[in-house]
Amino acid sequence: MKYYILVGEASGDLHGSNLMKALYHEDPEADIRFWGGDLMQEAGGTLVTHYKERAFMGFIEILKNLFTILGFISACKKDIAAFHPDVIVFIDNSGFNLRIAKWAKAQGYNTHYYISPQVWASRAGRVKTIKATIDHMYVILPFVESFYTKYQYPVQFVGHPLIDAISGRTQADPEVFAKEHDLDERPMIALLPGSRKQEINAMLSVMLSVVDAYPEYQFVIAGAPSQEASFYEPFLKDAHVRLIMNKTYDVLSFANAALVTSGTATLEAALFKVPQVVCYKGSRISYEIAKRIIKLDYISLVNLIMNKEVVTELIQNDFTTKTLKAALTQILDDYQRGQIFADYYDLEQKLGGRGASSKTAKLIVENSKKSAVGS
Repeated sequence: MKYYILVGEASGDLHGSNLMKALYHEDPEADIRFWGGDLMQEAGGTLVTHYKERAFMGFIEILKNLFTILGFISACKKDIAAFHPDVIVFIDNSGFNLRIAKWAKAQGYNTHYYISPQVWASRAGRVKTIKATIDHMYVILPFVESFYTKYQYPVQFVGHPLIDAISGRTQADPEVFAKEHDLDERPMIALLPGSRKQEINAMLSVMLSVVDAYPEYQFVIAGAPSQEASFYEPFLKDAHVRLIMNKTYDVLSFANAALVTSGTATLEAALFKVPQVVCYKGSRISYEIAKRIIKLDYISLVNLIMNKEVVTELIQNDFTTKTLKAALTQILDDYQRGQIFADYYDLEQKLGGRGASSKTAKLIVENSKKSAVGS
């Protein structure tokens, strides 16, 4: 069969690449065309557009680039029509993907969504659009399945693909890693300031402001694959830190603690059993808008899944040097760490174990064949 896959950011590229590998296993004759990134390109298929070209974040940034975004939407529709796939698979990235899905369904394409849009967090009215345009939905968080049940929309919980991505990796040798990146014997604190330029600009300076207060630790910035090392250089001039590019999992595997920008990385840190402080700061206008439409008690996936405060969240005006020092000092305390580790174990059990990518691939192939027979 012919598959068209659409992702819009680094985490989607990771999950998309693992899904592609699983699809090739289920369907050796698969012909895959996609909008994605380097990892998906390594998995095979044909890359149409890299997600880096569409990395717009926040309401203001999107408005500034509206004509560019509309151009991408038009180009995507034309490319899908030319390829004429048997299956279209959308991965997260709801702003772009739901617009394409509405058009695709009207054209009669078989539509599948892997990793639901965050309608459970804001604008639940989008469920109506999803029900009308998406034939099959595969969700990776247990509470999302319950959310959709309230709207009489059956979805399939497949578990979280990060478990596979982390468990299937090769652990770096600590001595080789330390020598390669000029690390010393002090315990490491990882800084994960996000993947987009706007995020990094907003987060990293405050994260770096606490470094000198902890001389007994070495701080390492995990550089995002979506950025060049040169982008981080202005931040490093007066900071006693190391920058390690494109090796976030290696950094987390050796980290004693982490300061993490809200997003998928909070869950990654939890699965690596790294005590963390979750941070978020956006532009004032974007934050005020988001505050009015997002109806959640927490912003981090860790706390949302556990439905309690497992990790400290420092949001907007609460994200300061003073509050960050206090929160970091707390998670370096042995007693606090013990409770966090226990909660992380419970979190992993809730995520459903291994096999999310293979389960999803099997369901996509099976459901697509049923649809073909039904038509």
